[in-house]
Amino acid sequence: MRYVTYAQHGLEYPGLLHERTLYDLNEALGQTGQTAVPSLRALIEAAAENPKILTALQAVDFGKCAPVENATLCAPIPRPARNIFCLGKNYAAHATEVKETRLSATGIPQTPIYFTKTASPALPAEGVIDCPLELTQKLDYEAELAVVIGKAGKNIPAADAESYIFGYTILNDISARDLQAKHEQWFRGKNLDTFCPMGPVLVDKSELPFPVNVQVTCRVNGEVRQNANTSTLIFDIPTILSDLSHGYTLLPGDIISTGTPAGVGAGFDPPRFLQDGDVVECEIEQIGILRNIVRRTV
Repeated sequence: MRYVTYAQHGLEYPGLLHERTLYDLNEALGQTGQTAVPSLRALIEAAAENPKILTALQAVDFGKCAPVENATLCAPIPRPARNIFCLGKNYAAHATEVKETRLSATGIPQTPIYFTKTASPALPAEGVIDCPLELTQKLDYEAELAVVIGKAGKNIPAADAESYIFGYTILNDISARDLQAKHEQWFRGKNLDTFCPMGPVLVDKSELPFPVNVQVTCRVNGEVRQNANTSTLIFDIPTILSDLSHGYTLLPGDIISTGTPAGVGAGFDPPRFLQDGDVVECEIEQIGILRNIVRRTV
């Protein structure tokens, strides 16, 4: 299953992508005798209480569903209930390049580094990363695999991590490197409006064999800048879920972005930050491409 949120006539609806065709999720649920949900986040919460909802969706006859037309894709979960949990410096080569840019005083982390990112709302695929030059001169990209939690869990054993996952999507952790350095703590530099592109789909966990070994790539104007496999994460997904949930309850619909590979703009000599009109494509195999355009106004 590939879940989406789409906009039509000014309203947002949960949907399903099946063989590149968009369908209304609630029409599919009605076919299986399940109760309609107002959003994809609501579906995840409902499925946490009744997993049979998702099992029933696997049996939908899309031939009996009417395709949705004239719709625009939003981020899969446009307004998460809580901030997105992010991992800093979770690929060794990226940890090294960040150290060299003086954005951080340490090298390879010995324990996971967390920060949070707002999405109010998350920017959809094809949305504009709109950041005036007066706010930052050093606009950067970070392609990441994001994990969406499927049921509540606290003190999760690493061996049980997969059972707490609903699915996966793509996130671009847009960062203002000068603000990040100026304020030292990363929140300010990573939380301007439009700084959280996400999508275009939320892929059911059954589509990515566990442990998740997928290629994460970022291109700027067609040039590959980042390219690494999630198998090289310093802290893998089971470790992240277990560590983050130690003494802290993860909830259905929570989103965890697992970190970015080497190749960010700040890591080049000289740096290669995003400019007006740049096209940024974050691609993760078996999920898709998150494409956004940059607008840099005076």
